[in-house]
Amino acid sequence: MLRTYMAGALAGLLALGTASIAWAQATLDPALKDYKPTSGVSGNLKSIGSDTLNNLMTLWAEGFQAAYPNVKIEIEGKGSSTAPPALIAGAAHFGPMSRPMKSSEIDQFEKKFGYKPSAIRGAVDALAVFVHKDNPIKCLSLQDVDTIFSKTRKGGGQKDAATWGDLGLSGEWKDKPISLYGRNSASGTYGYFKEVALFNGDYKDSVKEQPGSSTVVQGVASDKFAIGYSGVGYKTADVRTVPLAARAGDACYDATSDNAYAGNYPLARFLYIYVNVNPNEKVDPVRGEFIRYVYSKQGQQAVLKDGYFPVTNLIAEQDLKAKKMM
Repeated sequence: MLRTYMAGALAGLLALGTASIAWAQATLDPALKDYKPTSGVSGNLKSIGSDTLNNLMTLWAEGFQAAYPNVKIEIEGKGSSTAPPALIAGAAHFGPMSRPMKSSEIDQFEKKFGYKPSAIRGAVDALAVFVHKDNPIKCLSLQDVDTIFSKTRKGGGQKDAATWGDLGLSGEWKDKPISLYGRNSASGTYGYFKEVALFNGDYKDSVKEQPGSSTVVQGVASDKFAIGYSGVGYKTADVRTVPLAARAGDACYDATSDNAYAGNYPLARFLYIYVNVNPNEKVDPVRGEFIRYVYSKQGQQAVLKDGYFPVTNLIAEQDLKAKKMM
């Protein structure tokens, strides 16, 4: 079930073949094209949605505004669940989300507009499990993660993991309670982690819910016996990522680009930007050029700068073609 979910979530990546996924973390697909500004682009853009994508949307906006000084862009990142209502109400031009839209959200959109929202796969994220930099834990299976964060243990774990000794650590760590940090329920990261890492179970009441991805990492960095989850792009020198295995006994893989592209890291996901594109009409210049910028060499360099993993030129061309922008 879990393998099926992960394979489906990253089908677009796995279908690219080994030649396209074997980049090092700090390189781009050489087939990505340089962005070339065009004339007649002006106006206002507003983005409402994912906190995980807040920094990346800001980098994209800064690069886009450098090319078009007359375009004003406003970015609001309070959680993925705020994106669909904003798009439906016409309050936002872009709805960044760190998870796919739920079927109920798509249905509400389609009920109003008569067509489905369009998804831009702007980047790849490895949702990381962070611990303090001094924590010696070497590997966790998703079942372990479930016993740490979930009170329902739907992953099949027989015993609750309450202390670091329950996970095999000794010495000063053995009797220390595990301090839990996570996102709030408005976050797409919260929902994704619940679905995949908790096997659709319920979070423990002791999880300290944070309003943003960076505050999760800050909490773990300041709490030696803590563990938390957040996008890998928020990693700092004071925390480390824990290699994860899809199942107990399987090989563990760290949250790196190679492992994400190859489908080995079990919490790899696309980061999306949803947009209202009428399939019977041409996208207006300002939104269309912003999308082209995201999929350009410069746009994907911003992805690397923010600590995430770039998409391939094939994905860019697929999405642009689907929106009749090629």
